[in-house]
Amino acid sequence: MPEAATAPTASSPKPSTGTLAALAGVPLIMVLGNSMLIPAFPQIREAMGITAMQTGLLITFFSIPAGLTIPFLGFLSDRVMRKKIVVPALLVYGVGGLISGLAPLLFNNSYTIMLIGRVIQGIAAAGTAPLAMALAGDLFKSSQRTKALGILEATNGLGKVLSPILGSLLVLWIWWALFFVYAALAIPVALAVAFLVKEPPVPEADKKQSIGTYFSGIFQLLKEKAGPLLTSFLGGMLLLFTLFGVLSYLSDALEATYNLTGVRKGLVLSIPVLASASVAFGSGFLFQKKPDWTKPLLLIGLGLFSGALLLSALLQSIPWVLGLLALLGVGVGLTLPVLNNVVTTSAPEAKRGAITSFYGGVRFLGVAFGPPVFNLLEKGGPWALYAPWSALGLVTLFLAWKFIQPPKPTSEQQSDPAPGPSSASSMPSAFFPEDRPLAPILASARNRAAKKARLSHPPSTAQRVSLQRKQSPAANRRSSQ
Repeated sequence: MPEAATAPTASSPKPSTGTLAALAGVPLIMVLGNSMLIPAFPQIREAMGITAMQTGLLITFFSIPAGLTIPFLGFLSDRVMRKKIVVPALLVYGVGGLISGLAPLLFNNSYTIMLIGRVIQGIAAAGTAPLAMALAGDLFKSSQRTKALGILEATNGLGKVLSPILGSLLVLWIWWALFFVYAALAIPVALAVAFLVKEPPVPEADKKQSIGTYFSGIFQLLKEKAGPLLTSFLGGMLLLFTLFGVLSYLSDALEATYNLTGVRKGLVLSIPVLASASVAFGSGFLFQKKPDWTKPLLLIGLGLFSGALLLSALLQSIPWVLGLLALLGVGVGLTLPVLNNVVTTSAPEAKRGAITSFYGGVRFLGVAFGPPVFNLLEKGGPWALYAPWSALGLVTLFLAWKFIQPPKPTSEQQSDPAPGPSSASSMPSAFFPEDRPLAPILASARNRAAKKARLSHPPSTAQRVSLQRKQSPAANRRSSQ
């Protein structure tokens, strides 16, 4: 992006370290939503007297509301100050955790009350990390933006790796403490965002687009670029569906079959997460320098994903389980950043926020249905559990080979200094999309920054005349005559 469009103005002071620290806390909170809960599934089921299917629905009732709400909050966030959504969303997220935590204490282990709390958390989650990412794009400029978004990615990845271990530790104390952790962390982060983040007002032009125009833009783009976009949607949904299905299944199987409990179980469940986060972070650097490698590595990633699942149906000893979990994570880590990039680069800047919001919602639905479906298939044995998704991974591999091409450098990429793994083209979460489902990340942020810059630094008369001449070849010819 041209520097003139992003230069800080007198009305937009340079954000402080406290601003960045407050924003970095948002994805850290969000990442706990599902991942910290999975290690506690056996204890929750036993204490509440519910089935394994009902336990898995604790993930589903969080993720479906989040997936359905994301596009609407993405639309709303471009029209009001993002803080007005992020801060209340964090507080409501904490309240939802309190409601679920009080179910065993005040409501006689009411499963219904616990689900209500999870639904409230899911709706609120849609307004947290995705909008924090867009807000960081609004406030930080050029290379500062790259650094800021990289820090948000790092806190997201750190939380994703630590959350299964933290969940396993809390279960050793008392299982319902998990739900109170959400409130204990969300409230101080909400206060930090409220008082430390100084957000400029929204330009009037951003408030005029109707919601009908917003959603019609999504479907029009899907019609124009159906092949790469629908392939990316299928791939993103499949990977998250399978990953959370496998983790949900293993939360029980590691105790019942392999006698792994407590922190040891948490460490095993963190293996695919750590592998995926590490590979995805490294691939961000690689794809910046070697864009032609994106498609081969995408196909390799999908091949590793399918191969790991197929071998999981054949090999069940604990060394193989550990190795195949790591292989599955590597496959996910190679694949997701490419699919994320395909979605954002397929959309023009004006529609990028809309399409990435829709994409994030679809992937959240994958997270929602993984645990209950795997619970149903568990009775059919390893082949029923793993083989269908291995086959669907191969179908996705074929579609990716047919429809997805290496990205071409855009004007954004060529003009933005100091690209990194968190720059605009690769910014969509290299980590798990259920943590940050890619609501408008940099598209609306860049548009908003450019509008503020134009308002603060209107062109001089000479500049306007020069621009008019450039845009009017006929005028240039007349002046030369």
